Amino acid sequence: MHRTSNIEVKNKRAYFDYELVETLTAGMALTGTEIKAIREGKASLADSYCLFINGELWARNMHIAAYRFGSYSNHNAKRDRKLLLQRRELQKLTRKTKEKGLTIIALRIFINEKGLAKLDIALARGKKAYDKRESIKEKDLRREQNRAAG
Repeated sequence: MHRTSNIEVKNKRAYFDYELVETLTAGMALTGTEIKAIREGKASLADSYCLFINGELWARNMHIAAYRFGSYSNHNAKRDRKLLLQRRELQKLTRKTKEKGLTIIALRIFINEKGLAKLDIALARGKKAYDKRESIKEKDLRREQNRAAG
């Protein structure tokens, strides 16, 4: 049973605010109404980040809207969600986040070919204001080149 899914929720702000060092794909422990809401595209990654609690990685501030057909069993939209990674990946991330200025942010939620919800996360370093201005200049320059070419 292979499904092709076009569900993909991105955190566009993350690419602007952070310099991405390394990316990983993690599974998520979700309830039934959460996966159904994600399949409807009712999720947001704005201001979401990941943190370690008791050696486990959790996604915080990820918003998954209430499922419209959910009853009393509907989930809490802003609850922390456990991320599923292999132990060695967790240990590596723990070591790297102890370095100065590195954090873990959520980049995108998608449904894989098996129908499971996955979260792309990145080890990132925050950009300074002048780095952001440089990013804007580069984006404007690319846009001007594309206009001239096309």
